[in-house]
Amino acid sequence: MAREYGDVVHWEDPTGHVYQLNHPEDIERVLVHNNQNYEKGDEFQKILGPLTGNGILNSEGEEWRRNRRLVQPSFHPERIQVYSGMMTDLTGSMLDGWEDGETFSIHEEMMELTLRIVTKALFGVDIDEYVDEVETAIDGFLAATSSLPNLLLPEDVPLPSRRRMTNARETLDRVVDDIVQQKKRNPGEHDVVSMLLAARDDDGEPLSEKQIRDEAITLLAAGHETTAVSMTYTAFLLSQHPRVERKLTAELDEVLGGDRPTMADLPELTYTEQIVKESMRLYPPVPQIVRESVDADVLGGYHIPPQSKIMLNQWVVHRDARWYDDPLAFDPERWTSGFERSLPRLAYFPFAAGPRRCIGDRFAMLEARLILAMLYQNSHLELVSDRNIEVVPTVTLRPKEDIIVTAHER
Repeated sequence: MAREYGDVVHWEDPTGHVYQLNHPEDIERVLVHNNQNYEKGDEFQKILGPLTGNGILNSEGEEWRRNRRLVQPSFHPERIQVYSGMMTDLTGSMLDGWEDGETFSIHEEMMELTLRIVTKALFGVDIDEYVDEVETAIDGFLAATSSLPNLLLPEDVPLPSRRRMTNARETLDRVVDDIVQQKKRNPGEHDVVSMLLAARDDDGEPLSEKQIRDEAITLLAAGHETTAVSMTYTAFLLSQHPRVERKLTAELDEVLGGDRPTMADLPELTYTEQIVKESMRLYPPVPQIVRESVDADVLGGYHIPPQSKIMLNQWVVHRDARWYDDPLAFDPERWTSGFERSLPRLAYFPFAAGPRRCIGDRFAMLEARLILAMLYQNSHLELVSDRNIEVVPTVTLRPKEDIIVTAHER
């Protein structure tokens, strides 16, 4: 649609007007300059509400500001520094379990690793007994979100996809309830659940158990899914670009000298960071952002009526030849400081932008760089499955089929 119709594409679906915006300036107006006019909207709530309830991802207005204020301390730079050791410890444990020549789904490995990291870092617990349940629940929910009948039919129509969504939420409620009970018995100083349990609203009342569950499930699902997807595609790309992998391992050998990476090493791991950025350009973990206009506006010279659905598509913008030379090429070296300064501000927005920018962006970038460094310090991942993959644009950009690799010790 972007190729055929340009920077503003309009159509109508059963819910009303839809506008796809493909120019960074229009996207910046929606997410930054006039963000108060654009809410998450009914479709966003319909898709994610059954899983994340009224957590920080879905809430609006004063509720969102309160929720963000409660969760923000867990993403303070000082706390993130503490998380770095947890990230490398858990990555080390995963790598210790790999055997030379072992073949497996890299996506499954990354999903389990990032789930363990987010629960240890943000909740202060180990969830070994729940890993399979949580993964099955989130997998089932995300698959159901792409169901067309679920999007088009009235909410009271029973559908298999809606049943799967309900089952997923019930599973995660049970897991989070167990974590909450652990924290009631043994509260921590900095973990999110303990802070939510201690929080009081403006009237001095504690948060409801449902609100605590909504926040915890939001962080549990969003906090590991996006990084796992990003690392999956990074391994997929590196397996097909041996020159990039050789340059990466040379940097790791020179900077780390065989030692485990720490947060202090990251400023010197510049090529490692460039690889993460380029991977998220080609395969943005969240491929599209949806908003809904509150009042009328003008975007790209066009009148936008109230209650219009606005589609901001990272997949399209990140692959636009106006901003990126040879846009389909995997070229980490393009990410120089000069190149970044030359880009329009919203020509690259894997974490969105403005007040609703992802609260965990620093956490995710730290995690991705540390995991990448440790993986390729220790292993070469040989692609076994097909080089031509299909992607499934649900809430996140998952591969349709497992990406299978064989791990070889370095």
